[in-house]
Amino acid sequence: MAGTVNKVILIGHLGDEVKMHYFEGGNSIGRFPLATNETYTNKQTGERVTTTEWHNIVVRNKLAEICEKYLNKGDKIYCEGRIKTRQWEGDDGAKRYTTEIHVIDMTFLTTKSELNTPQKNTIDKPTVQEQSTDNHDDLPF
Repeated sequence: MAGTVNKVILIGHLGDEVKMHYFEGGNSIGRFPLATNETYTNKQTGERVTTTEWHNIVVRNKLAEICEKYLNKGDKIYCEGRIKTRQWEGDDGAKRYTTEIHVIDMTFLTTKSELNTPQKNTIDKPTVQEQSTDNHDDLPF
């Protein structure tokens, strides 16, 4: 294969408010942490274990301004972007590195009703498969 791919897709919750930085010329950058969770059962103890991975999210210009205006800590989002690693020199002279997700596309997943009411258990919602078996349409295809 001649080409390469650097694509990341994440669904998670904001760990903090969006921190904005504005530059001369009207450009801006927004940064915030995003938490993704993985839950599994420990086979030896039978205990449910949840691990959280934190991602450094970077958004630019108009998308950054939209995020600052509408997103709050705890909101759930879907984002697509690419991984970038930055290097800089710290105050002590040591080289420092950070890995960031530079987001290109984003969808807000937290609805207004979820913000105003307590969280409901998602088990009560029918799955797509359950819905399709209940609906018998006379479609020719």
